Order: sequence, then C-alpha cells, then structure tokens
Amino acid sequence: MTKAIRYDKTGGPEVMKWVDVEVGEPGEGEVRLRQSACGLNYIDVYFRTGLYPQPLPAGLGMEAAGEVTAVGEGVSALKVGDRVAYVARPPGAYAQERVLRADQVIKLPDAIGDEAAASIMLQGLTAQYLLRRTYRVKAGDTIVIQAAAGGVGLIVCQWAKALGATVIGTVGSDEKAAIAKAHGCDHPIVYTREDFTARVREITNGVGVPVVYDSIGKDTYTKSLDCLAPLGMFVSFGNASGPLPPIDSSEFAGRGSLFFTRPTLFTYIARRADYEAMAAELFDVVASGKVKTSINQRCALSDVGQAHAGLEARKTTGSTVLLP
Repeated sequence: MTKAIRYDKTGGPEVMKWVDVEVGEPGEGEVRLRQSACGLNYIDVYFRTGLYPQPLPAGLGMEAAGEVTAVGEGVSALKVGDRVAYVARPPGAYAQERVLRADQVIKLPDAIGDEAAASIMLQGLTAQYLLRRTYRVKAGDTIVIQAAAGGVGLIVCQWAKALGATVIGTVGSDEKAAIAKAHGCDHPIVYTREDFTARVREITNGVGVPVVYDSIGKDTYTKSLDCLAPLGMFVSFGNASGPLPPIDSSEFAGRGSLFFTRPTLFTYIARRADYEAMAAELFDVVASGKVKTSINQRCALSDVGQAHAGLEARKTTGSTVLLP
C-alpha cells in the first residue's frame, strides 16, 4: 500500500484526506512512478470546490516528478530508473506512487531537478503556449500579465523579458511588486491602490497593448479589455476570482475588433510531438538561466490543506511544491 490524497465530496481544504491506496503494476503502455515532488496549481482548487466537476471519489493534482519503478508491455522509450515528470489527466498527482500511460510522461534532462520539474510542468508549459503559440511575443512588444507574482506570472515575466518584450504586471501588494520586478516585470502595478487600466494607458502613451494574459477572471475582465489596442488579444486562461460573465461580442467590436481566446494546456499538448517540443523548449530556457524556477513554498503532501488555504488567500508567490 502507498499513500495519496483523495476526496469524496467537494468543499474546502478539509475535504482532502491522506489515505492508503493500492497502485498495482503497470499494464500495456504504462509505467509506475515513485514520486518525489508534486506541483500545486489553482486548477486543483477548481476541482476540489466543484467548479470543474469530476466523478467522486477522486484524486487531485495535475503534475509531479519522480522515478520510473516499473514498465509495462510495449514501453520502449522509458526504463526503470529514468527520471521523469508530467502534467496529465485525470487528476491524481497528489500521491507517493502512481501508474500512468508512458506517453503522458517526459524524460527529464540532467539539468532539471525533480522539484524544479514538478513546479514547472503545468505552469511552465502554460507560459510556453501563452508566449510562443497563443500570441507569439516578439521583441518590442508590450504585454500585460495579470497575477504577475504567481507561478505562471513569474515564468511569463522572465520569459517575455528574455524575448525582448516590455512586461506590465498586476500584483496585490508591494511585496509581490518587488518579487515581480526582480523576475523581469518592468512595470508592476499594485491593483489594490492603482487603476491598472489607467496605468497601462499611461505606460503605452494611450496606445494599449497587443495582448493581455488574464488568469483572474470576472474581477479583471472588463479592465483587461480596456488595456488592449485595436486588434489586440484577450487571453483568458484562468478564473481565480470566478468565471467570466456571459460574453457579449459587441464589447470586442466596440473596443477595436479585439480577439478573444480561452485556451487550455491539454489542447496544446494533445499531440505527443507538441508535448515533447514544448517541454524541450521549456527545459532549455530553464537550463540556460533565462527562466529561473521560483519555489517559494514547500509543504508535506499530507498537509496539502494548508497549501490550498494559502493559495486561495493569495498569500503565496511563485510555485509551491508538495513533498510526498
């Protein structure tokens, strides 16, 4: 037997239980992992609260890193002892051991440690598709990233800066502003005391920006649209403050023929070739030092309730790693 987090009803952090589970042997095309680090992401909260429903009882967690301990029939690309990481569905990464399809995991290069990998598979691959595929940021662009001191935000700030962009980011406190600035955010805006739309317009001399990356949701929706230049793109990739209101297409017409997209990571990595290429680019920018991992909280996996509470209260910065 091994241990994992399970929940049988939706609700607050208290619904998560540290229980014994049976993992079993990998079947055809599968591998078994002994996990050394698991990532914490806001999507975990969405599942736990029922915003994203799934059949119960269920596990939580989308990403982890560890070592292959067994391989099933037909697996040739991985062997026992390989260090790997993944972001995968269904949720269940909050566990000491796990069986997954071999095509869901990525072999880690020596330059990427297990904790670093567990902290960047979801957040880092999200930053990759946001910056390199959804709207391909280029030198000279000015971008807006909401929640700039969060896990995705700090990666986006660094990566966009390395691409030659000017980065405007919103944060909730002076402490978070300093963290964002240290990670490449040129203009951190403390939204609790400043009108971030007015500041964006001031910074851009009234022009606006070509793209806003928004993971906050309903609280920032309208103001994010107001930051955009004509033909700009509003990228909604999260709902930390709640889901967006019903979309009125006339808002996009009236503000200058704007574009709207609601991307998800699992669409972008659905093809194995894309998953591998995106991970390789992510590992390269981390190994080069252009993007530094920001593991600012560590917590025992059995105490994950505390980690969820801190995340929901917006008390965390960067990434949180859960240790099985």
